[in-house]
Amino acid sequence: MTWLWAIIVGLVLGLIAKAIIPGKQQIPLWLTVIFGMLGSVLGNWAATGLGVNETGGVDWIRHLLQLAGAVLVVAVGDRIWVSMRGRKRHAA
Repeated sequence: MTWLWAIIVGLVLGLIAKAIIPGKQQIPLWLTVIFGMLGSVLGNWAATGLGVNETGGVDWIRHLLQLAGAVLVVAVGDRIWVSMRGRKRHAA
């Protein structure tokens, strides 16, 4: 069940990150999910470092850090994906 939640959170965070980033991202859906999961892990790591990972009630700061991590990972990952796909087209 933990993996299912990780995939769902990754999908949601990845799609929100793609909506926040200006322009069109060219990464496929499966990579959006993976990048969203990585962003969530990055946000959890930052929340733990700041000491805000466990609060009374809803952990809004942790959730915002997860979203910021997803935006960062999706933006960088999309640029890497585009550059890798462009090299493959030129090599063929």
